[in-house]
Amino acid sequence: MNIITKAPPQSTAYPDRAAMTINASPGYKATREREDAQVSRVLTWLSLAAILCLFGIGAKAWLSGHINHAQALWSFIVPVLANMLWFVKTGNREAHKIGLLVTVSVLFTYLIANGGESNTGPLWFYVFPPLLFFLTNLKTGTMILLLVYLVAIIVFQFPNLPFVLAEYNNDFIIRFFATLSFVSIFCFVLEASRLKARNELLNLAQTHEQAAKTDELTGLSNRRDILNRLKEEFSRYQRSGRHFSIALIDLDLFKTINDQYGHNAGDEALKQFADLVQSVIRQTDVAARWGGEEFLVLLPDTSLIPALTLAERLRREVANNAFTYHGQYLPVTMSAGVCSIAQMDSIDNLLKHADTQLYSAKEAGRNRISPRVRCQEPVAPNKPCA
Repeated sequence: MNIITKAPPQSTAYPDRAAMTINASPGYKATREREDAQVSRVLTWLSLAAILCLFGIGAKAWLSGHINHAQALWSFIVPVLANMLWFVKTGNREAHKIGLLVTVSVLFTYLIANGGESNTGPLWFYVFPPLLFFLTNLKTGTMILLLVYLVAIIVFQFPNLPFVLAEYNNDFIIRFFATLSFVSIFCFVLEASRLKARNELLNLAQTHEQAAKTDELTGLSNRRDILNRLKEEFSRYQRSGRHFSIALIDLDLFKTINDQYGHNAGDEALKQFADLVQSVIRQTDVAARWGGEEFLVLLPDTSLIPALTLAERLRREVANNAFTYHGQYLPVTMSAGVCSIAQMDSIDNLLKHADTQLYSAKEAGRNRISPRVRCQEPVAPNKPCA
């Protein structure tokens, strides 16, 4: 089969896929999603517990004759319940956290200013530091906690303010700040330790995830990863009909390089070839080490002719590139078989057909692409497009 194409433009270098941040990996995203979902579940249970607690303490205050205090406590049930219902409707986790945090902050401000029953309202502040650090990060939590300290100082030092209804003696104030400071520092240290351990575990999991799908020598995807990507691309093709192609590549007479220059030279040639492939293919393409000196390039949203054009451009770049090891020139060329999913009904048949095309390229003399690509410019007979 002869495909006539225009000579393609010069290759464009693309960013190294290995240099992309690991935070974008599927495993990392899945972990963060699970964490966010867990936080939302905890907040939901905390909100339900807060509603029951407010109702119960409000009922006790009512029976004790503190009618206004009971009504004030019951009024806080409304924003807590509204925040829960808004989360159920929108699924906005950030708004859920902020809503609960604001409600609790206003509630604790009321308790310290009102005093509650027998001036025990400030004691509820002890649950604020762990909740605060759980809902926010260490920096934000510390800033809000300092603001809470400022509010408490104002209430304690200026009992004649219009909104302050309680008075506290100096002994209570000293004990309150001492114990609250201890609880705050303790929660800060615990949360910092938890975050450190969590980040170390995430980094370890990401490293293992990366190692499980990356070829150690070349840094390209390994066979397992590219097979998974092929399955995903085939599923997408079945759903949307969007074509994709593959190029199965083999370095010509690679055993000769190992025999004449040593296996270290062969490894260096493989690494240099992998870097060259990454500089030629598009950002959306995926290159993988298929095994030994064989490589496979997945070309999403690409029909046969564009795939042949890219494969031919890569072949020319390899033929014209100087592969060296310790100053010695390494004779590296490549052959490739290209196939489009439009011709196949399964991944296995796609790979088999690409392998057949690769065999044809080698049988035809190596250093060429199959199906054959010809340039429009006149060239010597049987000479590949260069």
